[in-house]
Amino acid sequence: MNLADMLCYADIHQLSKIAAHYDCECDGHSKNELIQSILNAISRKSNMDRFIEEMSLEDIRFVATLLFENKSGYSLEELTARAKQATILSTKESMSDTSREMIVLYKHRGWLFNGFSEQTKFLFRVPQDLKLKISQSLENRFRAQLHYTDEPTAYRDEQTLMVEDIFSYLRFVSKQDIALTSDGTIYKRTLQGLLESLSVKEDPIGRVGFRFGYGRRYREYPDRFSFIYDYCYYHDLFREENGLLHLTEAGLLRVHTAQKEDLGQIFRLWLRLYKGPIPNILPLANWVIALSKRWVTMRSLLACLCPLIKPYYYDTSNVVLESRVIRMLMHLGMLQIGEHPHDGIVVRSTANGEKVVKGIRIGEEETIRLPEKVI
Repeated sequence: MNLADMLCYADIHQLSKIAAHYDCECDGHSKNELIQSILNAISRKSNMDRFIEEMSLEDIRFVATLLFENKSGYSLEELTARAKQATILSTKESMSDTSREMIVLYKHRGWLFNGFSEQTKFLFRVPQDLKLKISQSLENRFRAQLHYTDEPTAYRDEQTLMVEDIFSYLRFVSKQDIALTSDGTIYKRTLQGLLESLSVKEDPIGRVGFRFGYGRRYREYPDRFSFIYDYCYYHDLFREENGLLHLTEAGLLRVHTAQKEDLGQIFRLWLRLYKGPIPNILPLANWVIALSKRWVTMRSLLACLCPLIKPYYYDTSNVVLESRVIRMLMHLGMLQIGEHPHDGIVVRSTANGEKVVKGIRIGEEETIRLPEKVI
């Protein structure tokens, strides 16, 4: 539902609050005049750009959680929880007060509306057309902070290699049942051969302390292969049973028919898997792709978006964005990463990246929850 529709269903009390927020000059007793004045005020690009420019980091973190979902409504408790997560204050009491104030502010701004039926009157919604305006204005704010440059001398572009290597992994497993260690992982010699069979080479993981949160077997396997393994696991293409790893009927069918995976589904699983440690991964992925349609320096991209990211244990905001988001998007074939002679590491989104990211939306309930433990 768009803004005009929600304004029509809003009562005159909320309309008056919104009109006062925008200093609308109109007959406060006329619902029609209130609606027209509010629409004119919110639709004015200069107004939207000014509000976005004045938004704090906490505001941006909160609003970002509402822009890239297809949810029909949010409960007050859910919005309060998201506002708390976006707000960094010293005490729980002040955080709770600020969260409620944030929600009231966005109601008065006309960005949040209650439902109009008995079933939805206690739920909050954001107008669809307003989501697009807010997102575009946020992109403009971010883009002004970035440093764009010309094409680098060389760049890495993995295109469809993730799709090909998922198939290569299934084909490798189809040739023999893979023996597993007592803790359920692939023996090092077999793993080495498996990694060497893939298009993108990775080394096995050595003895490390911090490796958890980004996949079931993230501690034992390198980043890219860990994700390939988890993708096949969560799509029931293989099983770990009785000390062996073997393909399911679905996995065997993929191999026998040479059926390749859909990049959109691969991207969706990555979002679901990484959303636990990176709650705002969906807006981050959208912004990285949108802001890098031209070659942009990694340095300026990190400086722009890292303030929106909460560190994950020993992973700083920079590590989360550069290693867990940007480099994984490259492995998914959605980004290119190059080396510029003057500007250092640079990034550009691919046509596939722009196409895929627009069509994928995930909800909080789709997050794959993994144990969090410091090792």
